Amino acid sequence: MDPGAAFAHPPAEALAAIGTLIAIDPDFAAILERAGPLPWRRRTPGFPGLLQAIVAQMISNQAAAAIWGRLRAIPGALDPASMMELSDDELRAAGLSRPKVIHVRALAAAFLDGTLSADRIEMLDDEAAIVTIGSIKGMGRWTAEIYLLFALGRLDVFPSGDIALAAALADLKALPERPGPKALRELATAWQPVRSLAARLLWHHWRHVTGRPAMDDFKLL
Repeated sequence: MDPGAAFAHPPAEALAAIGTLIAIDPDFAAILERAGPLPWRRRTPGFPGLLQAIVAQMISNQAAAAIWGRLRAIPGALDPASMMELSDDELRAAGLSRPKVIHVRALAAAFLDGTLSADRIEMLDDEAAIVTIGSIKGMGRWTAEIYLLFALGRLDVFPSGDIALAAALADLKALPERPGPKALRELATAWQPVRSLAARLLWHHWRHVTGRPAMDDFKLL
């Protein structure tokens, strides 16, 4: 992967999926009309992509981008074996919380002992990959889904636990309140088999609505 292609144009497969999504739900066409073309964000598969997903857990994109920039600047931080040699103080200085230090070490150990590998995850179907990633301490369903969506480019993944997605859908559809994860998951079934594009467009919509800059931690790989 070209590490500078975080904001590349969507590939042909994704463009076709956007067309499918708009045919299912024309409201998504309005997002592109208002917010402009969809920037195509990608992450590096394997250990770096999952490490980045841990960094992004439960914090804003801006905070995640700052922490990720400091973490990846540490020599060896993106390699599992070298990561294990870093001290807790070095990782904490980059901005990782104490629980996240434990989680990134668990992730590195899983790559070192063969529990996880980029190739193995890529060969699994979506649900099997989510379960496999989720078996590692600190790697919940949201983290696994974010990885599948942005690192592997899977087309039918929807992180229903994502608050921004709930807020974006509530705004787009003028819902009386933000749907919870269960309700959001049920609503998203209407967009199968291209739920990933629905998620990407809803995030795009929310950045536009809230006036946030069109940047995030993805561009730092």
